[in-house]
Amino acid sequence: MDPRLFPWLSLLCCLSVFGHEPPGARADSAPSAAQTLVWGPGLETDIVLPARYFYIQAVDNSGTNLTKSPGEKTFEVKIVSPVEQFTRIWIQVLDRQDGSFLARYRMYATYSDLHIHVLLRNKHVANSPFILKGTVHHDGCDCPQPSGSVWEAHMHCPQSFPQIDRDLSLFPSVDPDRIAHEIPQRFGQRQSLCHYTVKDNKVYVKTFGEHVGFRIFMDAILLSLTRKVKLPDMEFFVNLGDWPLEKRKPTEKIHPIFSWCGSNNTRDIVMPTYDLTESVLETMGRVSLDMMSVQANTGPPWSDKNATAFWRGRDSRQERLDLVKLSRAHPNIIDAAFTNFFFFKHDESLYGPLVKHVSFFDFFKYKYQINIDGTVAAYRLPYLLAGDSVVLKQDSAYYEHFYNELRPWEHYIPIRADLGDLLEKIQWARDHDEEAKKIALAGQQFARNHLMGDNIFCYYYKLFQKYAKLQITEPTVRNGMELVEQPTDDLFPCSCQRTRAKDEL
Repeated sequence: MDPRLFPWLSLLCCLSVFGHEPPGARADSAPSAAQTLVWGPGLETDIVLPARYFYIQAVDNSGTNLTKSPGEKTFEVKIVSPVEQFTRIWIQVLDRQDGSFLARYRMYATYSDLHIHVLLRNKHVANSPFILKGTVHHDGCDCPQPSGSVWEAHMHCPQSFPQIDRDLSLFPSVDPDRIAHEIPQRFGQRQSLCHYTVKDNKVYVKTFGEHVGFRIFMDAILLSLTRKVKLPDMEFFVNLGDWPLEKRKPTEKIHPIFSWCGSNNTRDIVMPTYDLTESVLETMGRVSLDMMSVQANTGPPWSDKNATAFWRGRDSRQERLDLVKLSRAHPNIIDAAFTNFFFFKHDESLYGPLVKHVSFFDFFKYKYQINIDGTVAAYRLPYLLAGDSVVLKQDSAYYEHFYNELRPWEHYIPIRADLGDLLEKIQWARDHDEEAKKIALAGQQFARNHLMGDNIFCYYYKLFQKYAKLQITEPTVRNGMELVEQPTDDLFPCSCQRTRAKDEL
C-alpha cells in the first residue's frame, strides 16, 4: 500500500516502535493536549464501518511520544451532533498500554455534522473537535455508494491483495451458466454450499447440503457490503465446510469455489475466515473477541509475562495431542491442555483431564503463544498476533487470506509441522529475549495494519470486483434462489441522502 494514499496509516507506521523506544522517549512524563496526536479512519465521514475507530498517541510537552500508558482514563471522547439533542452512539477508549489509545464508537442511527471531542483533563487534544461534515451514515443504513472506485478511494483500499491475484490467476474466465450446472452436480450431494447471485445490488441464495448454518456469516458480509457500495453483478459458490474443496490440478477443469481457508493442495479462492468476518461485523456488538478488544487486553508488560509457552484448545489434530504430551514431559517450558474432547474421545484418559476454559485475553500473561492447526488453519492467529506475546507458528499446508504476507522470524517464530523443534525454538526465544520481543511487536503491528475491519471490507470488495470481471456470461437469479432481505430498523430508520456531486471525485 502506498502510504501517500493513506496519510493516517503512514503516520501510524511512523509511530510504531517495533520493540525499540525512539530517541528521547519517556515512559513517565505527562501527555500534552497540544502535542498529542489524533488520526484514523473514524475521523472521516465516508468510511462506514460497524465500529468506527481512530488512534490517540500521547505526546509530552517536548514532543516525545510516550511509550507506556499514562493511565486508562487519560483521554475522554465525546461525540455530538449540533442538530440532534441526543446521539445514540456507544463510545470506548481502549488503552493499548504503549502510550497509544484506540478510540472506537458504534453508531445506531445516522447523523449530520458529527463533532468528535477528544479531551485531556477537559482540554481539547490536537485539532479537536474533529468535524465529520454532512451526513454520517451508520452501519445499518442501506445507502450504497454507486461508484466502486469512489468507495475504494474513501476507504483507502490498497491497489491489490497478493492472495486475490494468486487465487484468481488460475481462472482465465468464469462462466456462470456452466458453474451453476456443474458445481452442484459435482459437490452438492456431499458438501454444504451456498450458490449466490448478486444482481442490481440485491443478494440471492440457494443452499446445497445438510449443514448450512454457517451461511449466516456470508449473508451478513454481503448485506453489509451492499449497504455501503454497489457490488458488481456476479454469481459464485461458497464452501460452508472447513476443508477447501477444489483438489483438481490447474491443468484440469477446475471450478471456482470460495472458501474461508486455503491449502497448498487445493485451488479454492480464499476469503477472510468466518470468525474474523463475524468479529468485524459484530465489533462492539455481541462478540467480545475482536481485533480492537485484543489490543486493550495484552496482559502484563513483556518483562512481567510468564516465560512459558502456552496453548489451550480442543483435540482436533494429532499434533495437538503430541503438544499436550510434550507439555507433560516439560511442564516448566510448555503449558498445554485440552478444554474439550471430540475427535479423539477414546484417548481422553491418556491426554486429559480437561481443564477449564481460559479467557483469551489471559493468554497474554504468557510470552510465547503456540499456534497449531485445528481441523484446518487455526483461526485464532489474527488475535494472537494482535497481542504482544510472540507467536510460535506451526508450518502448515493450510492458510488464511493473509498468511502469504507474514514473514517467519519477522512476524512469528516458525516451528516444524511435527513440532520436532518446538522445545528448541522456545529455548531460542528465552535465550534471545530482545529479539523475541521485537518479533512479537512486529507481528502485532502487522495485525494492526492489515487485519482491522476496514481492511477486511476492502479485501472482500476487491475479491468480488476482480472475480466479476472474469465472468463471460450474465449472472442470473436461478430457479430456487431466494432474496436475502436487508435487516430493518423501525426505531432508527435511515434516509439515504447521497447526491451525485458529493459522490464524484
